Amino acid sequence: MAQSPENEHPQKAFGWAARDNSGTLSPFNFSRRDTGEDDVTIKILYCGVCHSDLHTAKNEWGVTSYPLVPGHEIVGAVTAVGNNVNKFKIGDKVGVGVMVDSCKKCSFCQEGLENYCRQIILTYNSLSRDGTRTYGGYSDIVVVDQNYVLRIPENMPLDAGAPLLCAGITVYSPMVYYGMNQPGKHLGVAGLGGLGHVAVKIGKAFGLKVTVISTSPKKESEAINRLGADSFVVSTDPAKVKAAMRTMDYIIDTIAAVHPLAPLLSLLNINGKLITVGLPQKPLELPVFPLAIGRKLIGGSNFGGIKETQEMLDFCAKHNITADIELIRIDEINQAMERLAKSDVRYRFVIDVGNSL
Repeated sequence: MAQSPENEHPQKAFGWAARDNSGTLSPFNFSRRDTGEDDVTIKILYCGVCHSDLHTAKNEWGVTSYPLVPGHEIVGAVTAVGNNVNKFKIGDKVGVGVMVDSCKKCSFCQEGLENYCRQIILTYNSLSRDGTRTYGGYSDIVVVDQNYVLRIPENMPLDAGAPLLCAGITVYSPMVYYGMNQPGKHLGVAGLGGLGHVAVKIGKAFGLKVTVISTSPKKESEAINRLGADSFVVSTDPAKVKAAMRTMDYIIDTIAAVHPLAPLLSLLNINGKLITVGLPQKPLELPVFPLAIGRKLIGGSNFGGIKETQEMLDFCAKHNITADIELIRIDEINQAMERLAKSDVRYRFVIDVGNSL
């Protein structure tokens, strides 16, 4: 007979969990494994609220197992290390992103692409090697293999740095892989939310001209004056779209809702690249004609591997890039989820776990 989450492991833990597809979160007692030889135990201080957390809590992707403790933008302090741990020590400020384990043997793992491993173990809503469920960062502690823990740079604020562990790497990885980081080129950022606002900052740090593409004209001033974008295009304004046609070398599409791709493709120059990372609930319609006549590419990207994620954190620290956040208490999470569903956040909620749990 399966044990209750509270009794599966020796270390007592506490968090907030969703029990059904209403997505409503409430206090939840569970447990974590003991600190193994290769493990790092972390007291969680902050955890970002990703749009994936909302999708998964409501089972909008049809893959959720309840009870669910979301959270994969985790920052905290090391409180214990196993005998084999040589990368971290007690007191270190560290992060945990979207994954906590993989097979370590396949070609992807060997190449630092653990995020594409077929045996990847996600930070939450996944099964550990022992068959027990993984629980995320809306909780007080977490135990993770040292090889999946990130070092937070000394000059990076822990709260505003937390969203980089998902939002940051999700936009950084495709920009590097697809060559969308060449100084002087023109990058379009579709959607100005949790992912999009970080993409603007990273794009500028790469030396790109950056244009924000949004359905909301009221975001123009903020995009340019606060985030540093060079220009702004309202995607629902035919005149604005026509004026910007064939001006962009790349577009990173961060929009998480169903939306048309044709207007975005029209903005790309010959040989342009449209890379989508927003993960809408339903399939998007792909117009092939503009791809063919413009020799354009459309692609996608997952988050990144551990090495690349550390590289991203160091890059962001060097360029003073963090997320723009709204700090909340854990007991405000349901209201935050409701606001997130309405895109009513500038630009990422972060739970002050250390002071509210």
